[in-house]
Amino acid sequence: MGKFDGRVVLITGGGRGQGRSHALAFANEGADIIAMDVARQLPTVPYEMSSDVDLKETKRVVEDLGRDCYTAVADARDTDAMNEVVAAGIEKFGKIDVLIANHGVVSMSHVADMTDDQWEEVLSVCLTGVFKAARAVLPHMIEQNYGRIVATSSVAAKAGLGNIAHYIAAKLGIIGLMKSIAAEVANNGITANVVCPTACNTDMLHNDANYVLFQGWDGADALPEGPLEFTDEVRDGLASINMINIPFIQPYDISRAMLFLADEESRYITGAVLNVAAGAFHGA
Repeated sequence: MGKFDGRVVLITGGGRGQGRSHALAFANEGADIIAMDVARQLPTVPYEMSSDVDLKETKRVVEDLGRDCYTAVADARDTDAMNEVVAAGIEKFGKIDVLIANHGVVSMSHVADMTDDQWEEVLSVCLTGVFKAARAVLPHMIEQNYGRIVATSSVAAKAGLGNIAHYIAAKLGIIGLMKSIAAEVANNGITANVVCPTACNTDMLHNDANYVLFQGWDGADALPEGPLEFTDEVRDGLASINMINIPFIQPYDISRAMLFLADEESRYITGAVLNVAAGAFHGA
């Protein structure tokens, strides 16, 4: 018997990385999965994003665990598309119990040099997309008098970090959004919480743009042509953020937090922010 037998979990950004890890973690505990992903490259993102092939692989590995998995290529920023994913998931499974709002992107720039497109794309994906995902599931959760919403922020959002101010603003906004949702639906059997990771071992970290950033890039010059390597300098730059001397955590470290906050054992935890961050930024 799994802790999530009979539950249905919707995961945004489910194509790879943390999203796939969350899908596997919940499926391993008995849940059926709805995994959605934009599955295409966005213009201002300086690394390769997930594809429909990645989303199909998430479906395969979940089904290998004996659980059902419905997948959709959809952009959480698109109101109609987001609502359609929720409607299709409810039609297939009869309900949605848990929303894991996991998706996100990042790019690098000083504020003084940041383009409107960079600002707007990161804010729309990382904050507006989370809002629209939550808004899409809330009427159903209110009607069934049950729901768990857990959104991925970042420990850096609570400390601030140069060269990614748009990302920091969006991720800090997620904290305010989830706390407000928690207050609104506290008496509807619904909780809303936030997980704040430090750097995580995914493609969003392992790319030329991030490697340059953590080698001390000051934004004065264009990012060099890759590919670059995960050098000792990059490792030390990442590890310097954390109290525990590691450069990054693993996706499953975050998945365990998601499982905890979505579990019945956490039914009285709402409006909370849980760091899974190796003490990053001195426990910010």
